[in-house]
Amino acid sequence: MQMVLFAAVLALAQVPSGAPVLAPAAPAQVAPPPAAPLSFHSESLGFVWDRTIPLAISLDGLKVNSIFFNKRKVEKGFFSFLKDAEFGTRAQVEVTNTSKSPRVPGFAVAVLDKDGRLIGVASGGTRLGTIKPGETETFDLNFSQVKERLASGDRFLLAIELRN
Repeated sequence: MQMVLFAAVLALAQVPSGAPVLAPAAPAQVAPPPAAPLSFHSESLGFVWDRTIPLAISLDGLKVNSIFFNKRKVEKGFFSFLKDAEFGTRAQVEVTNTSKSPRVPGFAVAVLDKDGRLIGVASGGTRLGTIKPGETETFDLNFSQVKERLASGDRFLLAIELRN
């Protein structure tokens, strides 16, 4: 009998008395102020390997003239001993700043096959400096790691974002 009473007292001693103790409330988090809106464009286009694809995209004075997908190879010249050596896979994007202000673009390209599967992604843009008014510049966007099926692409998605 003493054993049963001891067990009952022990069980009662483990039950918290009164209202449960709650953890202190987390401090209210203040949302950061919204960032200044950036100019943005995204479009799905037909893919062609190793040929210039003319584009007619204009985004706040940045005209996107063309895109070109290929592998970098040494053709001729001083480094002829490296002829036909490959140095990566790229998308070259040519743009012209038609505005009166400098532009700082960023680009992202995703290539899809005929079944809509992703077969390669590249991104890039200006790292330092800007594209001055009236200048035309070409950007090399590098595909790395996942790139072996790019030549069989069917469509590509191009996203352009201007930073201030």
